[in-house]
Amino acid sequence: MQYDVVVIGSGPGGYVGAIRCAQLGLKTAVIEKYKTFGGTCLNVGCIPSKALLDSSEHFHNAAHTFKTHGIDLKDLKVDMPQMIARKNDVVAQNTAGIQYLFKKNKIDTFEGVGSFVDKNTIKVTSADGKTETVTAKNVIIASGSKPTALPFLPVDKKRIITSTEALNITEVPKQMIVIGGGVIGLELGSVYARLGTKVSVVEFMPSIIGTMDAGLGKELQRVLKKSLGMEFYMGHKVTGATTKGKKVTVTADNAKGEQVKLEADYCIVAVGRTAYTAGLGLENIGIQTEERGNKIPVNEHLETSVPGVYAIGDVIKGAMLAHKAEDEGVYVAERLAGQKPHINYNLIPGVVYTWPEVASVGYTEEQLKEKGVQYKAGSFPFKASGRAKASMDTDGFVKVLADAKTDEILGVHMIGPRAADMIAEAVVAMEFRASAEDIARICHAHPTYTEAIKEAAMAATENRAIHI
Repeated sequence: MQYDVVVIGSGPGGYVGAIRCAQLGLKTAVIEKYKTFGGTCLNVGCIPSKALLDSSEHFHNAAHTFKTHGIDLKDLKVDMPQMIARKNDVVAQNTAGIQYLFKKNKIDTFEGVGSFVDKNTIKVTSADGKTETVTAKNVIIASGSKPTALPFLPVDKKRIITSTEALNITEVPKQMIVIGGGVIGLELGSVYARLGTKVSVVEFMPSIIGTMDAGLGKELQRVLKKSLGMEFYMGHKVTGATTKGKKVTVTADNAKGEQVKLEADYCIVAVGRTAYTAGLGLENIGIQTEERGNKIPVNEHLETSVPGVYAIGDVIKGAMLAHKAEDEGVYVAERLAGQKPHINYNLIPGVVYTWPEVASVGYTEEQLKEKGVQYKAGSFPFKASGRAKASMDTDGFVKVLADAKTDEILGVHMIGPRAADMIAEAVVAMEFRASAEDIARICHAHPTYTEAIKEAAMAATENRAIHI
């Protein structure tokens, strides 16, 4: 079985890269160790978490805002098994879609763990121990990542759990502890907080979503505390956790070195993810992973130290984002076909799917200050937006950062309704190196949330926002 390209892993990077290879006329195969395609994102990550986020937001609105809208409901309750069942159906539809796309594009698939015999030969070991080999001119490693474990806090998958188990809780917990104030922890924490769970977030750093613009984390923490009652223990170092019956107790040291104890029904460990390279047989072809994060080193063309072997997505440097992996999969496919694609890593947006949503692209104020770049900032609050007032979504703001001399947009940061979708306007503008003046001059439909982007751009351009 000789292929032009063999892809190890069928997550967003792997399946998109494989499809693009097939579109470009390369004979392609995909090796996937699980029974369903789609990797972490479709099975236990992006897609199922968004399904639960949507369901829980519907319930929260029904309980807290419908009456203001003139909608009266009685005996409102959560049917958790049905909520989980709907989530599972969404996952099934998406994974089946990948299977359809593979067949459509004549991509062969192999179920099992793929490991290198040599740089052109991959052994596939199925769950029952049977093996077969495939050969390829080129190999793309897209094996993804797994939740990072804390050595002093073993996960039992019952009370001390990861994001994977948190997607299948069939009751509404009274209390929940989330270790980690990053994207995954806040999204899953907000799911259960909306359903009535008392959620406590324990974070080592002084701010949540620490890699994003500082103003976003500050506003998000304020809103989650106000609207969902979430508690935040910032600057706390977790030291351990114990379980007794149906309760888990987490201990942490605060900034003063004092011990704090928290008790809950569940504890979600959400302190990041680690590249998944176990069983790949990298040692057989001379590839060594980096000590920190287990990442595979690649050059500017995403090729490893072994010619013809590439790596993309969570197993290499950079943000662990599905859309980054997808772009890298396309990039490698087009390189193999002789094209000259490019990726601007500074313009890969980041999104937090809480409510309000958080989205960001480009440089933060902190990064610009560190670089010594002279910039100007303009912001616009959603409380001044007519559309936001109509939908009762007035928390948050949009911030536009532009070069002080050229007016080129350097960064856009927003927290508010539909920020996950609105950030695309900023990405397009920055890809074409637009100025704040360009955005300010573009006609935006009224009333829309995107008017806030225009107003923020106007504020960055001679401070001439209209509605504040």
